[in-house]
Amino acid sequence: MGEILEVKDLHVSFNTYAGEVKAVRGINFTVNKGEFVAVVGESGCGKTVTSETIMGLLPPAGFVKQGEIIFQGEDLVKKSDKEMERIRGKDIGMIFQDPMTSLNPTMTVGHQIAEGLRKHRAMSKQEARKETLKVLKLVGIPVPDRRIDQYPHEFSGGMRQRVMIAIALASEPSLLIADEPTTALDVTIQAQILSLMKELQEQLNTSTILITHDLGVVAEVCDKVVVMYAGKVVEAGTVDDIFYNPEHPYTQGLLASVPRLDMEKRLVPIGGTPPELLNPPKGCAFAQRCSHAMKICLEHDPDLHLISDQQQAACWLHHPQRKALQEN
Repeated sequence: MGEILEVKDLHVSFNTYAGEVKAVRGINFTVNKGEFVAVVGESGCGKTVTSETIMGLLPPAGFVKQGEIIFQGEDLVKKSDKEMERIRGKDIGMIFQDPMTSLNPTMTVGHQIAEGLRKHRAMSKQEARKETLKVLKLVGIPVPDRRIDQYPHEFSGGMRQRVMIAIALASEPSLLIADEPTTALDVTIQAQILSLMKELQEQLNTSTILITHDLGVVAEVCDKVVVMYAGKVVEAGTVDDIFYNPEHPYTQGLLASVPRLDMEKRLVPIGGTPPELLNPPKGCAFAQRCSHAMKICLEHDPDLHLISDQQQAACWLHHPQRKALQEN
């Protein structure tokens, strides 16, 4: 398939009144052409910061300490704000969490879609309108010739999210990032939006990164899953690897907390809270919450190691260097 995005040893921090918050601490993952990748983990694990860094949308207090984000052969970390403006929307599209705060309430949805078309694809006003109608139809908005001149408040939550997808896809980006795109929607609409995203991804061969805290929503649509905890990747693999053979105790805990129709036992929550990233722990960040924690977990932070051809985990339970470190 070929890599379209490679995140290499990325460290992102925030300057705060209390000190430096190490939000992302050396993550690595790749996205191939036409691949649907989920980045999952509980709130505060660094998922959204990662997506903002890829897009060049970090707030003023945030900065990249080290690492590379290689997109189509070029390092986005080295790009200027002006260069990133040309890439955003054209080569990388983004669907934000809440469409009502992302859409301009004073402009028609047609105008907001056409704006990107005219900027990134150099279309005339008439050409942009014609293409906007096509995109609205593509994302499943009924009677697009009437809807094109309506305002965001005239759309339901699910339809507004479809408009956001239309805006993101209008300029035919190579990579689409969706940051919690279904959080504000009810379960039925969530399923429709995820199904639409998967359908469009296959139809347009667009690579997609889905940022979510809910492993339950990724099973049907994603090819690969990256699990983050406390600013690090703790496990990565195919959907089958993660759902049927999870190796990291944190991944196992996430799966145990997902409700299923065939469940006979009560849901098992993960006890405790994530560590404070102003002063991250010396060893494994999950050790204080892990029922399998050993002495080595508190003293040394495990790196990602291969479990199989496509699965990696950062856990001392199966780490090849565990015995050597325990003997020293």
